[in-house]
Amino acid sequence: MLRIGDIANQAGVSTRSLRYYEEKGLLASERSSTGQRTYSESAVERVQLIQQFFTAGLPSRTILQLLPCVESGLATDEVFEVLEAERDRITAAMADLSAARDALDRMIDIARHPTPEHCPALREPGYAHAQAG
Repeated sequence: MLRIGDIANQAGVSTRSLRYYEEKGLLASERSSTGQRTYSESAVERVQLIQQFFTAGLPSRTILQLLPCVESGLATDEVFEVLEAERDRITAAMADLSAARDALDRMIDIARHPTPEHCPALREPGYAHAQAG
């Protein structure tokens, strides 16, 4: 059995992450007679797998759905539907971020090259006199 610090070091995560995984039902521990968390040797590999799922953008509730299939080695049609839905969600988020970036690029361009059309201050009569002088 390994202690929480051992798992954290071997898996490259924080002990806080391990507690979070337990809270979400992704990881199980036992308690020693002194109340310390202990884990099986296989917990390191499980934590690394959980990290891969998080890196792929999956939320903990989806990971919880997928772990039994990983453990059994059997993927169902439902698992593929969940994964494809997550991919679609990420693709939509990427499109939204791309649109936000494009809008920000337009704002940066306007700020660098202001015109009366975009900048009310440039429409003021005093502005033309200030530039002329």
